[in-house]
Amino acid sequence: MSEVRIAAELRNEFGKGAARKIRRGNKVPAVLYGHGTEPKHLTLPGHELLLALRTPNVLIRLQGEGVDEIALPKGVQRDPIKGFLEHVDLLLVKRGEKVTVEIPVTVAGDPIGSAIVEQQLVTISVETEATHIPTGVEVDVDGKDAGFAVHASDLKLPNGTTLAGDPEALVLQVIGAPAAELPEEGEAAEGESAEAAE
Repeated sequence: MSEVRIAAELRNEFGKGAARKIRRGNKVPAVLYGHGTEPKHLTLPGHELLLALRTPNVLIRLQGEGVDEIALPKGVQRDPIKGFLEHVDLLLVKRGEKVTVEIPVTVAGDPIGSAIVEQQLVTISVETEATHIPTGVEVDVDGKDAGFAVHASDLKLPNGTTLAGDPEALVLQVIGAPAAELPEEGEAAEGESAEAAE
């Protein structure tokens, strides 16, 4: 996984007033913590951070005066109405260190005939190296028939990545297409009888 470099400034002003002032400058207050170190209070550029956060589990290389660290976003607060970033919590990570993250589960292919895929989990919890987080895991349902099911333990995870959640959790299943609904025919019949009555 590639790193996104973001300029970081250490900040020493705290509280709501200071945070509002930072956001007025199109920047975002953030806190970097982890490894038993004192939390570092940072100011990050809003636009660059917003773009970086579009990638799940993005690795952020924070660089600036007194800061040169790799971090994973762990908590993102957004304005509930306007959607802008209000605050970000960042977890300090080291190369080779294992972290637990959620990765997306995607489905490829089409089941047989009219069978459909019922997906229970859209993400799966895994333990993996902090600097080699997989972008996701794919399940191939091409040519599968009703009754086919995939549990978490069946997923083919990349080397160095292990399941962190319940291995018995149902990820998806292929089921028969639901029976066609018949009320439309009844409605049509009612319409015809009403016309006949006129």
